[in-house]
Amino acid sequence: MAETDEFGEELADFVRRVAELKSARSVPADELPTVLDAAIFELDHVADQLWPRFQQLSSDGPSGIASTDRQEQQLLKALFQRVPVPVALVDRETVVRRLNFAAASFTGVRAGYATGRPLTGFLAHADRAAFRSQAAAVARGDGDRSLTVHLQQQPSAPVRATLTALRPSGEPRSAVLVVLQPADSRVPSGANTPGPAPNLTETTRHTVLMDLVDAMTTTLLSASGEDRSTVPERAAGVLHGRFADWVVVDTGAARLSRTTVLGPSDAPGLADASGPSGTPALSDAQGPSEVQRPSAYAEVVAALAAQDPAACPLVVEAARGGSTALQVRPEDPDVFGRDTSGDPFLVRANVTSLLCVPLTSAAGPVRGVLTLFRSGGRLAFSMAEAQAMDMMSRHIALAMARLN
Repeated sequence: MAETDEFGEELADFVRRVAELKSARSVPADELPTVLDAAIFELDHVADQLWPRFQQLSSDGPSGIASTDRQEQQLLKALFQRVPVPVALVDRETVVRRLNFAAASFTGVRAGYATGRPLTGFLAHADRAAFRSQAAAVARGDGDRSLTVHLQQQPSAPVRATLTALRPSGEPRSAVLVVLQPADSRVPSGANTPGPAPNLTETTRHTVLMDLVDAMTTTLLSASGEDRSTVPERAAGVLHGRFADWVVVDTGAARLSRTTVLGPSDAPGLADASGPSGTPALSDAQGPSEVQRPSAYAEVVAALAAQDPAACPLVVEAARGGSTALQVRPEDPDVFGRDTSGDPFLVRANVTSLLCVPLTSAAGPVRGVLTLFRSGGRLAFSMAEAQAMDMMSRHIALAMARLN
């Protein structure tokens, strides 16, 4: 920096001397050789002194500064990633720009998956609007904020989120630094997030999935002689509990009608609210977490049974387009419609992932729509499970056509 200042001062002096030489053009002709000698001296000074120094500063100075800046940025990135406190950097729309290792373990979400997605998508539906509003206020410069939220994967453990404004270097707008910490003694972490047992392998998961396909095939082949309306009902019984917490069946060609709704198995007092027991969960996780009272589940089952499928955008789209829909942590809570009181069904059922598959064969019409929900801390539906469900849906449609 000192060399640059010194070069600037010398260059300014040179410019002043050139201006003086220009004003000397009006001197008498017998004195012009002296002025010409001074001009040649200044040109030599530029060629021999100023230009080499300028090249040196251009090649060495800026790259050296840039190298130093890069080293500083790498150091800051390493510190951000390794700091033992869960920290996320988001913009004013809560879109995640960076998520450190501690935050990934705390939330149970991989940093690569979270980057570019709204942080509100990993929170319980009831907390999203408040968090988004507070993040916008912090980004505007209204001061630091703190609020209690709940992670969608661990809704029973409150989390304290502290938000502060941060202006990244070279950027026109402020970002928001979010620090997450448990609001009580229960600490949600990657180790506590429900997931596969340590000894399970992909081969085991594939075997469990094939067991489900086998159970579905056996059920469909044994449905001969029955009314075709019982086929999707029996298929729902196979899927309920071991594959999904919620199973909703809509049948019909010209107009869909809701025929079956199965809710979590701990909902008492309702026949359709219990499924097969003693079957291993395909996701190798426990059932839904204790977000609602068992009686509340029964209320949701009854409300879903009374819903008109035409008021459910996801079902209408599946019946119209004939394609499978897989959503993990659905961003739009209204995608499955609302109950009579105006509450979204996905929020009431604490849905964390869903599968919506049309019941159609290769060349036949859509005979219905099958929708599956997983809730609480259960693992989300995977692409492999979606592909298996797509195959089973075609088998269900074929069984329905055979009994037509």
